[in-house]
Amino acid sequence: MTDDTEPVEPASAVASRAPWPTWAKAAIVAALVVSLIAAVAVWSQLSGTAGGAQRLQTAPEAPADRVDITATVVRVDAAAGELILRLQVTPRGTLTSEGGLSPVEDLEILTSAAMRTDPFFPARERIGTVDVPVALASGGITAYPFDRYTTTLEFTARMGGSSVPVNVTFSHRDALFAATADAYTEAGAGVVELQLGRSAGVLTFALFMIVAMWALAISVAAAAWFLFTRRRGLVWPALGWMAASLFAIAAFRNAAPGAPPIGSLIDYLAFFWAEAIIAVCVFVTAISGIRQEVVAERQTDAPQP
Repeated sequence: MTDDTEPVEPASAVASRAPWPTWAKAAIVAALVVSLIAAVAVWSQLSGTAGGAQRLQTAPEAPADRVDITATVVRVDAAAGELILRLQVTPRGTLTSEGGLSPVEDLEILTSAAMRTDPFFPARERIGTVDVPVALASGGITAYPFDRYTTTLEFTARMGGSSVPVNVTFSHRDALFAATADAYTEAGAGVVELQLGRSAGVLTFALFMIVAMWALAISVAAAAWFLFTRRRGLVWPALGWMAASLFAIAAFRNAAPGAPPIGSLIDYLAFFWAEAIIAVCVFVTAISGIRQEVVAERQTDAPQP
């Protein structure tokens, strides 16, 4: 006689196939989202830092008797169309009498047309750093956050009326911009071809602002449509939230890094549209609510048969 009863599985095996509880799934999803956000944040920061730490030399094999020029971009003023370049000039070899602190003769640094001054250092006087404004070509801040700029930096040195070799070391320190550059020597001059664009962090935040403004505008439009189609009358909390959103978006837009002026690309992509949509929704909701309130009052005041 055979036993037709099915074997009973151990409790541990049944428990292993049990579905995960909802809170566990939610916790895993939340952890993945937080990890993704953290990864994007770290990537934005590290990419901006790596771009700022870039160092290029025009003539690494320059002779011992030369002038070293360290040119560092400390600030980019896109609205004014210029950047501030900090120059540190150091004579080497027989061109200096105090280990690079002062030149043996009058030293003049001749620069390109984009740079607005030619630094001059008297003989046997201590050399200090010099901040030089540099005009930017191409691009315009109204293309924010996709604006790009270019400029050419050229350096030659003259000491005692004679040209001397130069070695230019270029670096970038403005966290709001990423720089790509080509450095080389041409006809005895150190040349740096510089291209500037918004850093990864600025681009990420600007795109987030565009998405956030559109999301808020769509939320207000959906709420206004609900109140209008359901004929809810004057719902003061909803009207207060809509009106507050109108001003909150303006303050949010003004927090854009780099302070782009009104009329920039970011405004045409999101800000102007969001303000218009929310303003129309507030007006339509208020007019519709007033109409419903008037109708309700007339029905209440009407004589009962």
